[in-house]
Amino acid sequence: MKRTMLLLALSALGFGSCKDTMEGVEPSSGCITEKVQQFAKGSSCKTGPRTIGASIKEFRFQDRLVIVFSPGNCGADEASDVLDENCRSIGFLGGFSGNTTINGESFSKAEFKRTLWEQ
Repeated sequence: MKRTMLLLALSALGFGSCKDTMEGVEPSSGCITEKVQQFAKGSSCKTGPRTIGASIKEFRFQDRLVIVFSPGNCGADEASDVLDENCRSIGFLGGFSGNTTINGESFSKAEFKRTLWEQ
């Protein structure tokens, strides 16, 4: 019961000023839910006339679901973490090097599934 109340409180605080594009849609695992809440709470990059805000998006890539945690373009050369649905890092995109591959395969082959959160 205490954990449920804590999650509800964190959700209200973390998502209060954010645009939830997929109301009622939950990430596929508990660890991803926690990561989404942590990322949303710590993100301050909002979409504006010259910026792309932070977002969390789900893709199908290399025969599995992956989640991309993008900090947006508010900071210079920040990379987007790519996790599998069990919260294991499989790589990063962007960053200083402009990386576009994960495990030797171009991420352009990924199939977009849904937006879990964006600001």
